[in-house]
Amino acid sequence: MKKYARTQILLVLILIFILACNLPGNNPIEVTPLAVQEVTTSATGAESQPPTATSTPSIAHLMTPSTSPPSGQVVYDVESSGTAAEKRAPYGDSYDINRLERPFLQDMTYVSDLDIVTYTVSQDADWYYVSVELIGTDPNNSMGINYGVELDTNHDGFGDHVIWVSPPYTPNWDTLNVKIYSDKNHNTGGLSAEKSDAPFTADGYEALTFNGGVGDADPDMAWVRVNAGRQATVQFAFKKSWSGTVFMLGVVADSGLQDVTKLDYVDRFTEAEAGSPVKDKKYYPLGSLYEVDNVCREAFGFKPTGYEPQLCPREESTPQPRSTPSVCQQPPYCTLPGYIWHQDTCYCESIIIY
Repeated sequence: MKKYARTQILLVLILIFILACNLPGNNPIEVTPLAVQEVTTSATGAESQPPTATSTPSIAHLMTPSTSPPSGQVVYDVESSGTAAEKRAPYGDSYDINRLERPFLQDMTYVSDLDIVTYTVSQDADWYYVSVELIGTDPNNSMGINYGVELDTNHDGFGDHVIWVSPPYTPNWDTLNVKIYSDKNHNTGGLSAEKSDAPFTADGYEALTFNGGVGDADPDMAWVRVNAGRQATVQFAFKKSWSGTVFMLGVVADSGLQDVTKLDYVDRFTEAEAGSPVKDKKYYPLGSLYEVDNVCREAFGFKPTGYEPQLCPREESTPQPRSTPSVCQQPPYCTLPGYIWHQDTCYCESIIIY
């Protein structure tokens, strides 16, 4: 009997507890689970956080280049598509004069989107336009190719500015992926304007003077677009008010070093280290310098004498005839301050101290 009474009491207590839990004001506590931030681990074992949203900088442009610029002077380059299957350039790679025909990987695999065929320079009232024709048609090649325009404003063979663009590229004019670097201490050519001075250590184009229009005093200084026409796989536009109207100009395609502080590249490696893309050359195949193609420089706004370093070949062998062809003649740029002419070796030496 006592056992039955205890059971009854226990049942009553359980019933009271259940009823109490369901009284108003005694709702169960809601627990909000903590947000879990996904962390991935790279192949190297380093943790990486999920990407955060980035916004495109807003730039108030005042001037835009023409969508239909005029035609202009065409400059031709050696191209390697015809000999690519043989893993070689036909010719056109001359290390002694900073002429590089290397649209190849280090194993001599050909990259058509690096291979320059022509470049064209034209102008209107406000802009210069530089149109670069490539063998390939995809400047947005997954390798990530930089294209550049070098300006030598005093035509001494040392580049003064380089307009440097990086992917992704679009068919519309844009400035965000355009930078301009300048050489303030005159060492883009090493010790001499053309020859390889390797091994040479300097800072090339060391000063960033235009950053895509973001925070720049003039947000409209230089632009780029792609696939604007048959001879404009990559097309640049830059303001005359910035560049002036007298300069020598050349172009470059680069997916190798991609470092404007190391231009000219021929001053960083000896020819033996750099290798050669031409099969009958001593240093074939390519070594340390590959995936780069540049073109001779053409004169704009002045009549060249023919002795300007890196000048494109003229139809006439020498614009000014020499009385004694066997005697070496001092080029006009070597009369500028900071140079010494060595008649015995026919060599112009820069004596500018950096």
